[in-house]
Amino acid sequence: MPYTIMLDAGHGGRDPGAVYNGRQEKDDSLALTLAVGELLQERGIDVLYTRTTDVYESPYQKAMEANAAGVDFFISIHRNSSPEANTYSGVESLVYNKSGIKLEMAENINEQLEAVGFVNLGVKERPGLVVLRRTRMPAVLVEVGFINSDTDNMLFDDNFDDIALGIAEGILDTLQLTGESPSTPGSYTVQAGAFRNGAYADRLQQELLEQDFPAVTSQNNGLYRVTVGTYPTLDEAAAMERRLKRAGYQTVIVSG
Repeated sequence: MPYTIMLDAGHGGRDPGAVYNGRQEKDDSLALTLAVGELLQERGIDVLYTRTTDVYESPYQKAMEANAAGVDFFISIHRNSSPEANTYSGVESLVYNKSGIKLEMAENINEQLEAVGFVNLGVKERPGLVVLRRTRMPAVLVEVGFINSDTDNMLFDDNFDDIALGIAEGILDTLQLTGESPSTPGSYTVQAGAFRNGAYADRLQQELLEQDFPAVTSQNNGLYRVTVGTYPTLDEAAAMERRLKRAGYQTVIVSG
């Protein structure tokens, strides 16, 4: 397997994390972490977890586990919180400093989650966080919306599968592991979406066809991919990508 990633579900056990109306951060983070891990494993990534059940380990223990395992990346998944409920909303990612592949990965994850519907609050430096400071590999901590925001909680619950896919795609895009393309060898296509639920892919394909984009849906590695066109050169694919982005779609060019 090309990469090994340790996924960390924030908090756990006696540490519930942020709590709002009985909702506990540790539960949301664990459910999402397991869903992301499943998607990454389907794409050939070797995934390790700091926890798969409701247990507590200190941030220092988690960092040491990642170091001992020698993983390539460490991704910690959390929910955010603010002093007053329904004051802030959005997704942000935290890194030790704004440099290298960890910054690129954090930005890619944020962009994917923005496409789901979250406000993109950007990438912040947090050199004091143990899981970012003590890990020896590139590390990103993702705050997936505010747990004391009713808007973010509705997004989280109604779009759970797409959020998991967005985080996985943000990671894979950074590693340039976009999977197999339905295009022919030596060609390029523009991917407009990838979903675990085929109904979502069908809906996007129909929407694109109604705007005269030559969209097709293909199934690969458990994902339904909606792509537009097949082009012999990168420049032609880039021209279509610009058209799609102007129309409001999040895209990635995939080579055959």
